[in-house]
Amino acid sequence: MKPLFRYLIASLSVLLLAPLSATAQQWPQRPVRIVVPYAAGGNTDTIARLTAQRLSETLGQQFIVENRGGAGGAIAADFVAKSAPDGYTLCVCALSQLAPVPLTQQVPYDPLKDFTPISNIGANGFVITVSTTVPAKTLQEFITYVKANPNKLNYGSGGMGSLTHLAAALFVQRVGIDMTHVPYKGGAPALTDTIAGQVQMYAASPSEVLGLTNSDRVRLLGISSLQPISQLPNVPAIAQFYPGFQALTWNGMIGPANMPREIVNALSREIMKALKDPAFVEKLQKAGVEPMLTTPEEFTKEIQDEYKMWAEVITKAGIAKK
Repeated sequence: MKPLFRYLIASLSVLLLAPLSATAQQWPQRPVRIVVPYAAGGNTDTIARLTAQRLSETLGQQFIVENRGGAGGAIAADFVAKSAPDGYTLCVCALSQLAPVPLTQQVPYDPLKDFTPISNIGANGFVITVSTTVPAKTLQEFITYVKANPNKLNYGSGGMGSLTHLAAALFVQRVGIDMTHVPYKGGAPALTDTIAGQVQMYAASPSEVLGLTNSDRVRLLGISSLQPISQLPNVPAIAQFYPGFQALTWNGMIGPANMPREIVNALSREIMKALKDPAFVEKLQKAGVEPMLTTPEEFTKEIQDEYKMWAEVITKAGIAKK
């Protein structure tokens, strides 16, 4: 009886797993939805559309981008977390949905448990952008000037708890200066007021300031990636002066928790191929984004590490959870 019982259990397990395995092997059999947690036109949307086009070409099915903005991206993230883990609902999200947003507001999902990390796609640092009303032309001169004027200068951001806020807060903490945070409703008004001298500093995404490289309206003093980027070759890395300093935002692909491994591997493999294609990389770099080649396991660890780091920054900055 015991051998027969074991045989029946084994046979039942095979039958139960067979449909999932077969589905995974035949995927995709219909169009795949890629949810973007922001409105069309931004970096995340651009990266999602580039990726969707590439996957449509290589996997033989349409990958359709669907924009679902609101609540700092939490609405879209929650929608994906609650979707079936069958590979037909994916998300190209920013770091915000998995670290700062869950740390600064109540969300109905667990960023570390409710998703399947598939692949990081591209990342960018933040550019320390300073008003020309400040008599400092280098990063070190700016730091010296702020230290000589504690709590007299302000920095703007795209909103309380936004990545432009947290990147600036991390910079302020690391270099040991005292500045007052002024939140705006978006990055555009914060940059506008930096240009006007209403605030003295803003941690901008490269795409926001690429058109200002030869302008006398602001000064671009440092970037928070470990190395300078090709689009801003004359902007030094902050890490050059403060070794190890890094504050990045990235855009990567995730899906609901418990996606079949075959589907995860297929997506990861195709994204890795794209990120080794010079034509695809050039399109990313035009938006100020550098490619990030990561396996699902590496991306999972990145998310865990970023969550821990930003939790510490948020605590030190005294940002209360809404």
